[in-house]
Amino acid sequence: MQPVRPLEAILRRDRLIVFAALVLMAASAWAYLGYLVWDMDRDDNSGSMFMAMSQVMPWARIEFGLTFFMWAVMMMAMMVPTAAPILLIFAVVNRRRFEHNQPFVPTGMFLLGYLIVWFAFAVLATGIQWGLHQAALLSTMKGSAIPVIGGVILLAAGAFQWTSVKNACLTQCRTPMGFIMTEWRDGSKGALIMGLSHGKYCLGCCWFLMGLMFVAGVMNVLWMAVVALYILVEKIVPAGHWVGRVAGVGLIGWGTWTLFRVVV
Repeated sequence: MQPVRPLEAILRRDRLIVFAALVLMAASAWAYLGYLVWDMDRDDNSGSMFMAMSQVMPWARIEFGLTFFMWAVMMMAMMVPTAAPILLIFAVVNRRRFEHNQPFVPTGMFLLGYLIVWFAFAVLATGIQWGLHQAALLSTMKGSAIPVIGGVILLAAGAFQWTSVKNACLTQCRTPMGFIMTEWRDGSKGALIMGLSHGKYCLGCCWFLMGLMFVAGVMNVLWMAVVALYILVEKIVPAGHWVGRVAGVGLIGWGTWTLFRVVV
């Protein structure tokens, strides 16, 4: 058996550490979301009563803040696993550069930049949910929109899957090594900027898909998992672009059927 060279052992250790950290972060986020749903489903719980009241009464600052926190955790749960490929590659490239006396770039700073983009989206999503709530367009306690709004979201998300913007952003997400080679910046600030840049492409690729949460329910954990798994598949399978387009056709069909049922 050929002995493992020191650098290979270090690279293996780095990948293991990054992977373990991502698993812990995502698992913690999913566990928190699962707890929220379990809490909402209990009949004799003050937490579930709070969630129910937040659906029928005007929001105060605390409701807005708690809803934002829920969306932020949701983004961590759904998007951190899809960022694993580029973060693992980043860790390897980072270590190889360090071994050649190049500046070390913390992988955590790249992840922070990535998450900042999605936390900013969480603010927007919270505002949209607040607007739908104020207009009485949310039909269930778990935050699904009325069928007309849901149908429009499905049609828009399906059409977006065929746009050049979607294709350009997805290409960046599907070629992590190319992104790292062309966008590399040294230092902690550089890593943060790289994370922001990659997060921007990821957001451009997936933001309409996140709107699907208002179709089946913002607090529908199973639906979160389905959307997150789809995003991961779209990024990593060889025919990811065509997966997205086929899904777009399906979303348009679903949206059309939803609106048809409203009309008839």
